[in-house]
Amino acid sequence: MNLCDYNTVKRILAKHGFTFSKALGQNFLINPDVCPQMADSLCADKSTGVLEVGAGIGVLTKELCRVAGRVVCVELDKRLLPVLDETLGEFDNLEIVNDDIMKVDLNALIKDRFKECACVKVCANLPYYITSPVIMTLLESKLPIGEIVVMVQKEAGERLCAQVGSRMSGAVTVAVNYYAESEILFDVYRDSFMPSPKVDSVVIRLKIRQKPLFELKDEKKFFTVVRCAFSQRRKTALNSISNAMGIAKDKLTEVFTQYGIDLNIRAERLTMEDFKNISQSI
Repeated sequence: MNLCDYNTVKRILAKHGFTFSKALGQNFLINPDVCPQMADSLCADKSTGVLEVGAGIGVLTKELCRVAGRVVCVELDKRLLPVLDETLGEFDNLEIVNDDIMKVDLNALIKDRFKECACVKVCANLPYYITSPVIMTLLESKLPIGEIVVMVQKEAGERLCAQVGSRMSGAVTVAVNYYAESEILFDVYRDSFMPSPKVDSVVIRLKIRQKPLFELKDEKKFFTVVRCAFSQRRKTALNSISNAMGIAKDKLTEVFTQYGIDLNIRAERLTMEDFKNISQSI
């Protein structure tokens, strides 16, 4: 069954009375080259477990089952379950979990479903509207996973993989850099999907650090400082942090001066070390 053939996909969906949900950001891949590349980039083998977020019609899932020993897919849309029974019924190393990835106890799921696997990785074609929340959930949960390979909107991917301190960086860039090493693997153009979205995508890899980039006295405060610094991007970082956190400007000025941080610098120009020093001194 060719799940990248437009007419085949259309026939299967019609058979099950399935219609695309804009609310769930559903765009199914029909480019035959993309999913094999994503699956192969995992360098998986029969001892590898792969957690997939959202199966769609199963085009990526099929490739993951080809390379990995066990695949567990968390799929929110119950309307897709009979579709997936038809498209993926041949695979005995696959389990579909009908649930919301944002509500699942992922540590418990991985411990239970992948107990015989030597390592676990995450792979997904993420809906644009939920990209950052899903990625941050995967990172902040501190799961026993080695890497995350996901397809995301191109602009989001560039921000996720940007260098901290560059024009493209944002709060999510800092968070990703703290937990993982990131890279863009390849582009995916909008005509690779059914229906076609209005923007292009990229596939990125987040290789999870065995331990965070540096030790923090208060991780929560660190990320609060990061979010507040980027809360008003047109203002200086000093003013943004002072206003958002209710810290006296003169006290924060002393901290900036102590570490040689430009008082007029904006958040996107701050380095990881700058954020660390600010958070641990206020």
